[in-house]
Amino acid sequence: MTDTPDPRQKLGDLAAAAGIRRIHMLAWRDLDDVEAGGSEVHAAEVARLWSEAGIEVVLRTSYAQGHPPKAKRDGYQVIRKAGRYLVFPRAAASEAAHRYGKRDALVEIWNGMPFFSPLWATGPRVVFLHHVHADMWRMVLPPNLARMGDTLERQVAPRLYRGSRMVTLSPSSKEEMLEIGFKDELVEIVPPGVDAHFRPGGTRSATPLVVGVGRLVPVKRFDRLIRAVVDARRSAPELQLTLVGTGPDRSELEALVEELDAGSFVTFAGRVSDEELVSIYQSAWAVASASVREGWGMTLTEAAACGTPAVATRIPGHVDALAEGTSGLLADDPADLARQIARIATDAPLRERLTAGALQHAGHFTWDATATKIMEILVDEALGRPGLRRPGATG
Repeated sequence: MTDTPDPRQKLGDLAAAAGIRRIHMLAWRDLDDVEAGGSEVHAAEVARLWSEAGIEVVLRTSYAQGHPPKAKRDGYQVIRKAGRYLVFPRAAASEAAHRYGKRDALVEIWNGMPFFSPLWATGPRVVFLHHVHADMWRMVLPPNLARMGDTLERQVAPRLYRGSRMVTLSPSSKEEMLEIGFKDELVEIVPPGVDAHFRPGGTRSATPLVVGVGRLVPVKRFDRLIRAVVDARRSAPELQLTLVGTGPDRSELEALVEELDAGSFVTFAGRVSDEELVSIYQSAWAVASASVREGWGMTLTEAAACGTPAVATRIPGHVDALAEGTSGLLADDPADLARQIARIATDAPLRERLTAGALQHAGHFTWDATATKIMEILVDEALGRPGLRRPGATG
């Protein structure tokens, strides 16, 4: 009988063999930021596991309201300096000048605006681009800034980053990256993990309950989800909806609920603890997402790990986070979203099958696998790319 290898030991050995002892990560926001989302969770989990493997990790981000400029979290250092826009030039200048010490490798997390690391960084480097932002620009920025952001992403950055090793979350996100000019052989797919505290158990709601989880922002289209539940109640009159999260759209969404006379079956839970979120997932009959842009859809796999199937829009990211017909259902338009939610609420055999499929699907994703695969890519960069796929290579 052989002992199961310790994944932390594997991480540490991988890094040590390539001389990687200190990694700097650049990100727009920190996990403690009020606007933190999936990208911040992803960075925090990878940094935590690398730190547990004995690697020194420094995460550089913008200010997080109510939190000190420097902190220690889960073994890694967090440096929060500069505002939402100044963080990009200031972080780049600090790294170029080695203000926070020498690094053996760099991870740039590109969340809308890049740090332009190809212009100033030396040494092993990878870039996380969770998804192409596309129509998100016009949803969150004034027209002129939206055009600038879209031009930067689609025309400038692919040329600037043409020699960079890129990491994205899903095959569908990679396809979008290739469409705007990134190189196939330089884009690696590394799905996010699911934390072990997302697990089956708890008490399922006695009446049909759908939950939507995420920042209350335009791209998530919670307004469409609310309307879909209103429509689905024609077939499932006891259907309830709970929205978990905070954000600038809350007042507009509350006004919509009032306009639709939906206050008796739509609940705003606000920000909840990790334990409360697990309980909400476990009680739901389905998690639902009407988002128009995702790199993955971490709420779908989190809920799946709790034995809760999903109903989600058919967009890049969702089509990979959800195994259609196995862990959940995909919807092609708002009317279809309502139909699929109604199916989950009224078809017990379907719901039972999707529940089992959700648990099986979620079992494929662990943060240990995510952190290890990204480290393997960094090591490949440090060693001169001996493992890089070449164009036309198979396997």
